[in-house]
Amino acid sequence: MPPYSLENRLVIGVASSALFDLDESDAVFRAEGEAGYRVYQRDNLDNTLRPGVAFPFIRRILSLNDLNPEDDPLVEVIILSRNDPDTGLRVMRSITSHGLPISRAVFMQGRAPYTFMRALHMSLFLSADANDVREAVAAGLPAGRVLGAAVADDPGDRDLRIAFDFDGVLADDESERVFRQDGIEGFRAHETLNVTTPHDAGPLRDFLREINKLQRREEERRREDETYVNRVRVSIVTARGAPAHERAVLSLGNWGVTVNDAFFLGGVDKSSIMDVLRPHIFFDDQESHLRGTSQTTPSVHIPFGVVNQGDLDRVTSPRCRSTASRTDSAPPP
Repeated sequence: MPPYSLENRLVIGVASSALFDLDESDAVFRAEGEAGYRVYQRDNLDNTLRPGVAFPFIRRILSLNDLNPEDDPLVEVIILSRNDPDTGLRVMRSITSHGLPISRAVFMQGRAPYTFMRALHMSLFLSADANDVREAVAAGLPAGRVLGAAVADDPGDRDLRIAFDFDGVLADDESERVFRQDGIEGFRAHETLNVTTPHDAGPLRDFLREINKLQRREEERRREDETYVNRVRVSIVTARGAPAHERAVLSLGNWGVTVNDAFFLGGVDKSSIMDVLRPHIFFDDQESHLRGTSQTTPSVHIPFGVVNQGDLDRVTSPRCRSTASRTDSAPPP
């Protein structure tokens, strides 16, 4: 039998800190150290962990595997953890208890697991660990840090709504640099002058391309079964307004990707839109935007580009941590 291939699938890496609520576990680690943490996890091995920020997104995107034969899933989710296999047992049992079809995991005993993203063909890595995410992004990898608390999810609902900011997420930060140097009028003039020049790709452009593949598979199913209702919907929610909207739209077309909805807000607060749109995950490169959205919307910070330059400048080479490192249990700072 040939080895199982991850190519031609959407592969997502998720740390246990993004998938589950590990605040209680982290409190034990902080108070009692590694030895106490090990005892706590062993004593609570069969106590199922509560869903975390990324749980609704992961559950819903995995449900799309019903579009393909069971032995040929469209989506794979792999746990990437700094825990060792022993302390990671509770995570794997919780996955089983929640009925998530996740069977693959990487436990790195205190080391950074994102270094295996390319080897595992991953299009996205989600974690609550700020350092791991910064280092991954600095290495040119598509990673994001989950923010806020878990949001209640309806287990009977399988729709999946994904929202992206544009600059610094789907596109690079070229225009943001112009805005910082020349102000809003300089930014508008630059976008008008370069309207037919597509932006270079940002960290999540290829992830959107993979999402579009799922949407095309849904369209095929709808042609086969007229009763099928598409579940995936993708939106852009950006601070851009006219005339800068046009270059964004043309860039999407040049990249060969599509979205269902676009909100060109011209600086209007995004959280009010999120309250109505209710995406299951929202990606933005600016924490200032996410402070409001993360109160009600599963939000992910992409620490890319000039707006995050201070954080990225502080990134050092991957660090070795203790076996039961707090990476997979600590909330974001």
